[in-house]
Amino acid sequence: MIPEIIGIILLGYLIGAIPFGLIIGKLVKGVDIREYGSGNTGFTNVLRTIGIKSGAVTLVADIAKGAIPAVIGGIIIGDSTAEIGGLTFDDQGGQAIAAMAAVIGHNWSVYLKFGGGKGVDTSLGGMFAMQPIAGAICFVVGVGTIAKSRYVSMGSMIGGCCGVIVLAPMVLADYAPFEYLVYAVFAAVLIILRHRDNIRNLRAGTERKIGQKGEKR
Repeated sequence: MIPEIIGIILLGYLIGAIPFGLIIGKLVKGVDIREYGSGNTGFTNVLRTIGIKSGAVTLVADIAKGAIPAVIGGIIIGDSTAEIGGLTFDDQGGQAIAAMAAVIGHNWSVYLKFGGGKGVDTSLGGMFAMQPIAGAICFVVGVGTIAKSRYVSMGSMIGGCCGVIVLAPMVLADYAPFEYLVYAVFAAVLIILRHRDNIRNLRAGTERKIGQKGEKR
């Protein structure tokens, strides 16, 4: 079981680390997205810097980066169950571990000298793969917040934290496994940490709203 767990961690990380935002920026505009706006390679910076079409492609690709490892992780572990260090690992644990690794890969990509994005879309992809209802609620809440406030960062953080709120009662009702809640907490904490600058900007009233172009750094 340990080789399988190590394998899905590496697979999840390497898939999550693929910098689609950077690749799309190079292909579409011939620019390094890291030199514009926030310097991140995620959907928001691509949207502001290159445009809605490129942003949409980046969004879908980054969501897939979280969903695909989760699915593969569950398949690799399959019906196997093992207890390691007092923790029980099964296919659901494999999904959560692979998705966590993908989020880490997106945020700290080995292909970008450990730079990256903020993990929102990749986290959402993992959630969709594991618990589609929770994923859909997070997406709707996040998009609704963005539409209302015009702040992508605010919608990202609220949508990301929504997973914990939705999954907690699901776990208590045995409608979802505890591993999924652990994943939701993990993703929410990283999303908040990666938005520290945005939080400061929101407090100072200097956060850019959706539609504002990303300027060269």
